[in-house]
Amino acid sequence: MVYAIAHIRGGQEMGRHWYEDGKLLEKRNTFTDFIDVTNHLVGQGYAAPDRIAAMGGSAGGLLMGAIANMAPSSYRVIVSQVPFVDIVTTMLDESIPLTTNEFDEWGNPQDPVYYDYMLSYSPYDQLHAASYPAMFIGTGLWDWQVQYWEPAKYVARLRDRRSDNNLLVLRTQMEAGHGGISGRFQRYQEAAEYYSFMLNQLGLQE
Repeated sequence: MVYAIAHIRGGQEMGRHWYEDGKLLEKRNTFTDFIDVTNHLVGQGYAAPDRIAAMGGSAGGLLMGAIANMAPSSYRVIVSQVPFVDIVTTMLDESIPLTTNEFDEWGNPQDPVYYDYMLSYSPYDQLHAASYPAMFIGTGLWDWQVQYWEPAKYVARLRDRRSDNNLLVLRTQMEAGHGGISGRFQRYQEAAEYYSFMLNQLGLQE
């Protein structure tokens, strides 16, 4: 196994402009950055093209949903924890605690320009008839940042639209919030579950 961390736009690893070019109407750059990193790892011989796993959570879950729509054949398995996948609907609801604070990152969908752009990459809205990777989607019943029904309805629509029979699991932790289960050993058990799923799909676990 090779473990790689993709420093996609959103940080400032390559300067302030690098951050600015990964938000608002340039948000798609974060998704294409991740896909470019994947292709580079394959091109350099670090990864086999048919044995690549990807993982992200929260806004990183949006990333996972976006790459699943944009480049589904590039990944064998995707693990997505508490994923922010119904971006337009969520950002239109200003009663959610984080919504208005995030307008500077995603844009305000009440503005038609931002609405159309956000809709163009929203993982939930862009699901289509395609062969998707095996996916493990995790959520928590008490998550107040990405409410449990958001990943739940994403999985329901994915099951309806996909053209494959790859394993698709929705795991709802009944006592967890946005950060997962509290307690050191419970967190290890939670991580072991989705890592086992990933390793099994990669053919490294019976």
